Amino acid sequence: MLESDKSSVFTLVKTYAARMKSRPPAAVRVLIVDDEEPVRKFVDRVLREAGYTTYLAGDGPGAIEVARAMPSLDILVTDVMMPQMTGDELARNLRQTERGLKVLYLTGFSDRLFKEKVTLWEDEAFLDKPCSVKGLVQAVSLLVFGKFEAPADFAS
Repeated sequence: MLESDKSSVFTLVKTYAARMKSRPPAAVRVLIVDDEEPVRKFVDRVLREAGYTTYLAGDGPGAIEVARAMPSLDILVTDVMMPQMTGDELARNLRQTERGLKVLYLTGFSDRLFKEKVTLWEDEAFLDKPCSVKGLVQAVSLLVFGKFEAPADFAS
């Protein structure tokens, strides 16, 4: 992807965030957990550019510590397969204190996700890695707001 293409995609994401009619994305706190730093940075940049408030962790135990320091948590965007703790275990742990927590599982192993977790609960979704900017923003928006209103020129 050319640098000019990247900036136009992020411009469109910012435009989308400005058009949101419900709760502003900045009021939504997102905890991003992935043991792969490039993935974590990509997800962070996309969601920050879309206007969300983001927090980062590289594994489950680190995420629990970050979540304890946060005033509240609206959505967890987590890798499924991580050392020490799976994304599903992390979500169950965090839901003990954040009952309405929404979860987006990012996985390159969707077959494993459904082998270990037969069904997704309410307020859960998954997205295959690698994912597009548009797919990520749509998935988070649908979980948090129940809708996605993108500009007609929104890139995939």
